[in-house]
This record gives sequence, structure tokens and C-alpha cells, in this order.
Amino acid sequence: MDNPNQRSSHENRTPTLGGVAFFYTLVFALFFIRGRDAFDEAIYIIPGLTVLFIVGLKDDLVVLSPGAKLIAQVCAVAFILANPSFTIFSLNGFLNIHEIPFYLYVIIGGFMMVTIINSYNLIDGIDGLASIVGIVIMVIYTTIFYLTQEYFFALLSITVNASLMAFLGFNFSSDKKIFMGDTGSLIVGFIISILTLKFLALRPHAYTDLPFLLENAPLIAISILIVPLFDTARVFAIRIANKKAPFSPDRNHTHHVLIDYWGLTHKQASFIIGCFNLLFVMLFIVLGSAAKNVGMVLMLVSVVLALGYIFFKYNYNFTTLKQKILLRRKVNQIKSKIEDTGSRKNIKTQEIHKETQNQEEMK
Repeated sequence: MDNPNQRSSHENRTPTLGGVAFFYTLVFALFFIRGRDAFDEAIYIIPGLTVLFIVGLKDDLVVLSPGAKLIAQVCAVAFILANPSFTIFSLNGFLNIHEIPFYLYVIIGGFMMVTIINSYNLIDGIDGLASIVGIVIMVIYTTIFYLTQEYFFALLSITVNASLMAFLGFNFSSDKKIFMGDTGSLIVGFIISILTLKFLALRPHAYTDLPFLLENAPLIAISILIVPLFDTARVFAIRIANKKAPFSPDRNHTHHVLIDYWGLTHKQASFIIGCFNLLFVMLFIVLGSAAKNVGMVLMLVSVVLALGYIFFKYNYNFTTLKQKILLRRKVNQIKSKIEDTGSRKNIKTQEIHKETQNQEEMK
């Protein structure tokens, strides 16, 4: 059970083992779809899932240190990098980069997967957000892998998507609420990182049926993951600027700003962020069908800077945000006191006026 505290967005004790269902559903589905994988990817995915399942479950029951979770993530990622199906041989001309050595692939691929896992884990802060963002990502990857005839990964995406859709109803429920916990966020983030790595490892002939240029694939991958990546980069920047550890807990996330400062509900904030993610991907797919990657890089940088300016404009960090919320409450309390005082004065004035009238009538 997750007990609410000063950082929590919920008020009642809530179970956090929704991710257990994700694990068993994935293992069950992989048993049936493993015949469609050309390089026995399922055999490499299951050990990584199991490692993260055990670590996430323990973290939900007994809090683990970030270092312990990071070691487990590296172990899980190692199983995937060892499979030849995920090897990236070339960036296909992205920023004029073509062939890359194997050791560089291991470094880039490992860093990318660990970043995606932690980014997705960090956005799981309010009801529905991780599920809705995950659904958007899975729908896009299902379409991509269906068009490229990578049916194993398309079915894997559908499986995770179905799990998230089923979980979303309970996550929004008022009397049957459950959280996915670290168990669920680590597992879903791990699958997203696998799909992203496989997407970048597709051979050039696979891109003939996709609606964007081959060299723009890395930018399309970034656009698909824009919500967790942008939020993580922004939160880490604020924490480091405030001389705190990057993984220290706070309420600096984008969804916290939408809820605490703009007064949105969990559902409203989750759906707004999910719609932004979907529209952002659609925009980059349209641009990627014709624009060269240099232009798309400039577009991506411009959007990120614009978003950064919006969320940094009012100096959103925990201290100032808390001060603004407390100040707003004090102002409202003062206004209510003034209104109560004014209403009492009016009542007293009316009573005095009535007494005066009564005395005059008696005379």
C-alpha cells in the first residue's frame, strides 16, 4: 500500500501492485507469439523482464536505493543488447553519420534504454498519465512494426497496450483504485526501450512502407518519447540547479505544475499531456516525410526551448511553487475574513436600524 505524504497526489492508502499483472500478461503472451521472432527475441526479453519485476516488486514493498535499481536495469538491458536483432549498424545518414562500430552501439543503446526506463518511471506521478502516454506510444509502435512486417514486435506492442487499457480503468476508479507502482513502470519502460531500439535497428528496406525518410528515424523516436524525455530533462535541470540529487523526490514534474498551479484534475492533466504527445508525433511524421534531418533537428530544438521557456518562466521549483500556493491560500483566507467581517457589520447595522425604528414607534 502507498501511504499519502506531502508529495502524494492521492489522499487514501492505495495498493501499488498493478505491475504484477503486467508481468504475468507479458510472459503469457510471449509464450504464444515467440514463434514469430526471427532471432529468438522472446528468450532474451523474459530474463530482463524477470529482473526488473523482482527489483520493482521489492521497491514497492521495501524502498530500494536508486543505485540498486540502476544496477538491475543495466543487467536487464544487457540481455537485449546481446541479441543480434537489436544491433544498430548505421544511422543511415542522420547528421551525416553512417556506419557505427559495435562498441559505440553498445554504449549508445545501453544509455538510451536506461534513460527511457527511468524517464517512464518518473512520469508515473498522477492517475492515468503513465497509462495514457504508454497507450499513445504503443499505438504508434504497433503501426510502425505492422507496416514493416515485424509482427512479433507489433503483437508485443498490442499486448502492452491492452494491459495499459485494462489498468487505466482501475487507475481512474474511485473505489477500486490501484497503482502500477515501480513494478509496472519499470516493465512498461523496459518494453518501450526495446521497441525503440528495434525501431532504430530496422534495415533500410523496411522503411519503404513508412511515411517518413530513413535518416529521420532517430528524430521520430525522440518525438514518440518526447513527454518522458522532456519531463526528465527538465526535472533533472531544476534539481541540479537547486543543488539536489537528480533522483531526489519533489513536485517539479510537468504534471505537478498543471495540477498544483493551473488547478487541473488528474484526468485533465493526463489527457492534455497524452494529446500533446500524439500531436507532436504526427507533426514530426509529416515533417519527416520531406524535410531533411537538419531542419527537423532545428524544429525539435525550437519546440523544446519553447516548452522549457513556458515552464521555467515562472521559476517552477518546489520552493517557489509551494510559496505561491501558500500565498494564494492566505489571500483567499484574508478575503473570506474580510467578507465575513463586512457581512457581520451589515447585520449589526441592520439590527441597530431596526432597534432605532422600534424605539421611535414606541415613542
